[in-house]
Amino acid sequence: MSDLNLVPAAPAVRHSGGRSVRLAAVVLAIGVAGADQLAKAWARTLTAPIEIAPFLKLDLSFNRGVTFGLLSADGDAGRWLLVALTGAVAAAVLTAAWRTRRPALALALGAVAGGALGNIADRIRQGAVTDFIDLHVGDWRWPTFNLADTAIVCGVAALLWISVKTGETRS
Repeated sequence: MSDLNLVPAAPAVRHSGGRSVRLAAVVLAIGVAGADQLAKAWARTLTAPIEIAPFLKLDLSFNRGVTFGLLSADGDAGRWLLVALTGAVAAAVLTAAWRTRRPALALALGAVAGGALGNIADRIRQGAVTDFIDLHVGDWRWPTFNLADTAIVCGVAALLWISVKTGETRS
C-alpha cells in the first residue's frame, strides 16, 4: 500500500515549471502589446513635439513600412501583406516561446512577440504604425520608433546574448 503513495515529484515539478515559463512568456507578450498600445494612444493626442532632453523628443509620426520605413506598404494589398507576414512571424515566435522550458529564452521571445503584436494592431486598425520616440544628437537622428520596437530590439539582443552565453541556438 505505501508503494502507491510514493509518486516521484520531479516530473510534476518540471511540468509545472514548463507551464509557468509558458505563462510568463504569454503574459509578457500581452503586457508589452498592451503597454505599447496605451503609449501610442497617448502619443496620438500630441499636438506638438515635446522635448524631454537634449537628445530625446516625443514627436508623432506614422510608418506604413517596416523597420525604418523600408518596404513601404502603400495601399490595402501591401498593408494586409505586412499584417500577414508579421502575424506569421509573431505566431512562430510565440510557438517557440511556448515550446521552450528555458525562462530567459521564453521571456526574450515573449518580448519580441509582444512588440510584433503591438505593431500589428496598429496596422490593422489604422494602416500604419504609430511612432513617437525621437532620439537625436545634433543633426543626427535615429529613425522615430515606439515601445513595441524597443521590446523587439531588447528581445533580439537578449536572444543574441543567450545564444553567445550558452553556445546554443535551439531550445
